[in-house]
Amino acid sequence: MNAQTVRRSGGTGARKGARKPARRSATQAKATSQNIGKLATWGIGLFIAAVIAIAIVALDLPAKVAQAAGSATGQAGFSVEGYQIVGLKQMDRRIVDEVVTAELRRAAELTDGSDRPAQALVSATAIRDALMQHGWVKDARVSRRLPDQLVIDIVERKPAAVWQNKGQLSLVDSGGVVLAPVPLDRMPDLPLLIGRGANDHAAPLAKLMEGVPTLRPQLASATWIGNRRWDLAFSSGEVLALPEGEEAATTALRRFAKMDRSQGLLGRGMKRFDLRSPGTMTVRLPNALPPPEEAAAQENPT
Repeated sequence: MNAQTVRRSGGTGARKGARKPARRSATQAKATSQNIGKLATWGIGLFIAAVIAIAIVALDLPAKVAQAAGSATGQAGFSVEGYQIVGLKQMDRRIVDEVVTAELRRAAELTDGSDRPAQALVSATAIRDALMQHGWVKDARVSRRLPDQLVIDIVERKPAAVWQNKGQLSLVDSGGVVLAPVPLDRMPDLPLLIGRGANDHAAPLAKLMEGVPTLRPQLASATWIGNRRWDLAFSSGEVLALPEGEEAATTALRRFAKMDRSQGLLGRGMKRFDLRSPGTMTVRLPNALPPPEEAAAQENPT
């Protein structure tokens, strides 16, 4: 009996073990069905959201809402009636006026029911970006002075030299940025840079001349030769040829300045001093000496 009981129990246990996978399979199927339903719901929701987003973009609703809100602020009194420009010293004011007026005109076209542009519709960023395209403008700040004013604050670049290139004279700052054309009859008292690319080397030249304070006031012009070195012309008429390279040019120029202080090289009628060979200086006299026969004939005319 025990054996039969054991066999029956074993048989029953085997049958119960066979039915358990069936119950798990049903549970998994139910869970899978629920997941599919959730995914379908999310999918439909995302599709509806996408359709709504596309409709908003297509109808340009955000821009229209923003425009309507901006117009409302203008009607409430927050409109632009004028603007103030500060910081101008040498830049032509008309350039700033044109930039600001163009933006005010654009904003006025978007403002409903008023000839004055609403403050909220005037783009300070657009005004600044347009001003930064002009060489004179180093920086620009545009602020609103509520309820009805704009303030345009200009930071100008400082002229450091006049650049002559292909017959055109232009003001440039220490970084070589072109500021404005220069008429011949209105030449400022600034060093003259000559040659292609000379403006891009204005800062190194200024640094070079800082080391020779006795020569700097006498510099009349500097010619950038072969995109590699300077020829310096002084107000007394001499030309000084410097070697290539910042270090070599600095050493040669300081040596020349020392010799000029001790021997008075400038202002004695010399034409050219050549310092391109390290440790040597070649001097060109104003006029070539005549041959000995001619010199003797001049001294003993018959």
